[in-house]
Amino acid sequence: MSETLALVLLALLQGFTEFLPISSSGHLLLAEQGLGLAGQGLVMEVAVHMGTLAAVLWYFRRECWGMGLSVLDFRNEQRQSDRRLFFLLCLATIPVCVVGLLAHDWIASALQQTVVMGWATLLFGIVLGVADRMGHRQRTMDQLGWRDALLIGFAQVLALIPGTSRSGITLTAGLFAGLGREAAARFSFLLSIPTIIAAGALESIKLFGGEEAVAWGGLLLAATISAVIAVLTIHFFLRWLERIGLMPFVIYRVILGALILVLFV
Repeated sequence: MSETLALVLLALLQGFTEFLPISSSGHLLLAEQGLGLAGQGLVMEVAVHMGTLAAVLWYFRRECWGMGLSVLDFRNEQRQSDRRLFFLLCLATIPVCVVGLLAHDWIASALQQTVVMGWATLLFGIVLGVADRMGHRQRTMDQLGWRDALLIGFAQVLALIPGTSRSGITLTAGLFAGLGREAAARFSFLLSIPTIIAAGALESIKLFGGEEAVAWGGLLLAATISAVIAVLTIHFFLRWLERIGLMPFVIYRVILGALILVLFV
């Protein structure tokens, strides 16, 4: 398989799985080891971060614009709700940034194991199902407090474990905090923005600061593909979430986790 085709297929896979609660890392493992798709290293990492960031910024452009204006026009009382959301997102981002910076090397060496990925995919899928069944699902994002934001933020730290799924664990925490499914998903997607920016910046520094030439064509192609697929995924996930619920994703994760443990451990 050509390098370009592998890059396209991996970009399609990443764009589709990045915002669904099903563990993108688990799918990449299956693609790389099961289908023989070789990983594309930093180019793929940077491309995916560029694409998914563009997707979430575009889809939630009104919310992002409102939050931006609320910070610039700090005295405007009409934008108090946007300003509050902005600070809640900032607060929820702090835990993963701190832990990621302090424990990055240990995580990369100790947790990047197939067995960890398999069990995390399976077990956190079950926890998602429990949260969906036990959560009250009555609160909106406007009713979130700083404690709720910290709860979701500390839950996001668990996404540093391969197989956990960032969107899945933050959606789980949002449900446990009493948010409705759509509200929990929207907060999870908005929370991805600063996280993706931070992760993408680190990977970009490594890529552009290295001695190897950057394959700009492949990078832009993969970023574009992942962005388009991610926008479509966010749109249909939010549209169908209340109708289909989260149980199909829970069942899928349990099967995926079991497959990883059986086939690759």
